Amino acid sequence: MTKTEEIIKGVLKGDRRSIAKAITIIENGMPEARELIAQVFPRTGKAHVIGLTGAGGAGKSTLIEKIVQEYRRRGKTVGIIAVDPTSPFTGGAFLGDRIRMQELSTDEGVYIRSMATRNYAGGISKATKDATKILDAAGKDVVIVETAGAGQSEVEIVKVAQTIVVMHAPGLGDDIQAIKAGIMEIADVFVVNKADRENANKTAIDIQAMLQLDSKKGGWKPPVLKTVALTGEGVKELIEKLEDHRCFLEGDVECRENMLKTKAETELLEAIKERISRAIMDKLKREGRFDELLREILEKKTDPASAAEKLVKKAIYNDQA
Repeated sequence: MTKTEEIIKGVLKGDRRSIAKAITIIENGMPEARELIAQVFPRTGKAHVIGLTGAGGAGKSTLIEKIVQEYRRRGKTVGIIAVDPTSPFTGGAFLGDRIRMQELSTDEGVYIRSMATRNYAGGISKATKDATKILDAAGKDVVIVETAGAGQSEVEIVKVAQTIVVMHAPGLGDDIQAIKAGIMEIADVFVVNKADRENANKTAIDIQAMLQLDSKKGGWKPPVLKTVALTGEGVKELIEKLEDHRCFLEGDVECRENMLKTKAETELLEAIKERISRAIMDKLKREGRFDELLREILEKKTDPASAAEKLVKKAIYNDQA
């Protein structure tokens, strides 16, 4: 049995060390990563994947700790992927130690992994998506993906999670500005954290007012909940809504199939782009054309977009122009 096969076997048994090794292989882009994912992929699809996003300072990590504790009381195992900003020096996650989740780290039913964004738009890299599959295949009942922070690009979380929680807290700036645009469309559950603060009710009312303007009929109606993460207030109600949404997806076959199809299409397109890019780069370097193209760009003889277009035409259509 090869080392990779041993790791795969360990992952499928839920072994923590095997899970850690598998995610490291994926995050570092090692050659065996493709085989690893190919082997565990058939065992995925059972976990409830929850995406949690929100502005910095909204209390995401603290709330996740309380959510996990409640899930554990209900006998469910949980995997956590905490996506943090990438260090420009090391390429690692800034908050890799996850100090605020230390109490969970000793629980055998909980697995926590911090991952860097790797400068991917939306903070969701391919490694993060594959790590979710590893935790799913390892038998975790719930997988929570916490993104680096809210913003227009955070809609990327929809490509990973089945249920998306958008968090906000009063006092973090203009309330409506913080939740509009793409964030508004992706949320399955809205949470106003730090509900013991002034203006918490106003924030919740503002979100509800925006939801009333949504012209969509039928389907899931995103609830607006208030929580106090430090004390755990509102967490049980939040868990109930998360479970309600899971049941909704399971009951609405068309909705679930559309969601799964969208995710599969996105992953396929990303895989194709990655393979084509890698093939073109390898060919350029073998032929010594890469440095030549760089010189042409530096000398202003061509621009990056034009050079790329010519390369793609040549690679795909054998166009010499």
